[in-house]
Amino acid sequence: MYTANFATKKTNPYLVNQIKNSTPQELTLKVYDFAIQQCQKNDMLRTNEAIQVLINSLNFDDPAAKEISTGLLRLYIFCQDQMRKKNNEIVLKILTELKQTWLDAIKNMG
Repeated sequence: MYTANFATKKTNPYLVNQIKNSTPQELTLKVYDFAIQQCQKNDMLRTNEAIQVLINSLNFDDPAAKEISTGLLRLYIFCQDQMRKKNNEIVLKILTELKQTWLDAIKNMG
């Protein structure tokens, strides 16, 4: 199903290459960027789809990550609910702060 859609759409080879060569941390930043952009456009559907990608990337298997993942899950679900209620400003604030926290964490790793 996805292969057929992917093959019929024109793709930006630069973007495809950039995604293929990104680290998992960089991909997460890209999802945050997309979610923030869609939130600014008041696009509830795309914002919530991006948040769902973030939810799907949470790690509940690693005991060290479980508590953080649980907290993020609550925040993400709250954001999706607020988008449905058209409270975009609070969602934008949360996503922007989470993205900045993610950037800080990446800097501290390196």
